[in-house]
Amino acid sequence: MSLALALKTRDVADLPGKRQEDWRWTDLRGLIRVLPEPSAPIPGDLGAGPFDAIADRVLVIANGRDEQTIVVGPGETLAVALRIVSRGEGAHAAGVRVTVAPGGRLRLFESYEGQGSYLAQTSLAIELADGAALERVVLADEDPEAVSVSHAEVRLTAHAEYGQTVVATGARRQRIETRVAHPGGHATLRLDGAYLLAGKRHADLTTVVTHEGLDGATQQLTKGVVRDQARGVFQGKIIVAEGADRTDARMGHHALILSDRAEVDAKPELEIYADDVSCAHGNTVGALDEDALFYAEQRGIPADEARALLTEAFVAEVADRVWNEPAREIVAAFISERLRG
Repeated sequence: MSLALALKTRDVADLPGKRQEDWRWTDLRGLIRVLPEPSAPIPGDLGAGPFDAIADRVLVIANGRDEQTIVVGPGETLAVALRIVSRGEGAHAAGVRVTVAPGGRLRLFESYEGQGSYLAQTSLAIELADGAALERVVLADEDPEAVSVSHAEVRLTAHAEYGQTVVATGARRQRIETRVAHPGGHATLRLDGAYLLAGKRHADLTTVVTHEGLDGATQQLTKGVVRDQARGVFQGKIIVAEGADRTDARMGHHALILSDRAEVDAKPELEIYADDVSCAHGNTVGALDEDALFYAEQRGIPADEARALLTEAFVAEVADRVWNEPAREIVAAFISERLRG
């Protein structure tokens, strides 16, 4: 069951729901009783996206009406801004295929820009050849009444390098899922994320990494801030298959809850079927440090400003790990604006 299948069959019985373990906190079947009609075209100028100024090429998918293919040739370096734009009501789906040839380097700057109570599905297939490198930076800024699912299937090859940073502000339901087939072979993987939620917004960051061979590395860091009646979901699973010896995998999830009615559901998992590995995960959920607040206030910083500074500092580590400097600055500014807003 998936949203993509339900949109194809027009049958709500195909929607994922709480009976599926990895959808139990983001139940679409219980939320959506009738699938809306297909979305209409978007009239007029869409304006500029957040990454247009730092990209070599800008690709736009508006209400799911265009499929896109991104191909990076051997030894080529390319920066692409991929804009997923949704407007109005209705349902739509989009597909993107990304291929990076041996020695190629791609910076994929992806933005989800939404206004309205739409239902949207985006599917990405990403393949990296031997020695290829890709950094994917995602800003998901959607309408509080929208339902949006992004699903990426990533396949690495030996010596490939993949880095990902997702920053989500939630929606009525928002899920950004990444599944990675990791071959080992000295390929490296970084999967980072942040969710910044207020009001009644809901964001679900789900990742699954399967280490299939010797000598693979994964580093993962996710941080969340929830307030009001918002709900954040983190599901991270790292699977080390039999024979995937000398795997080095680290996962961390840390969240701040800033109000009594906010909620965080976290499920970090390691499944290890090999012996010679170095794997660990950590998970913390709590409030701001009262001692740090007191220390700041004693030095003349107003209480609201102190909370904002401490919250930004907590999330800043995610932005700091973005490899591309111009993208790092855009992500840091986006985080600051959303937290202070």
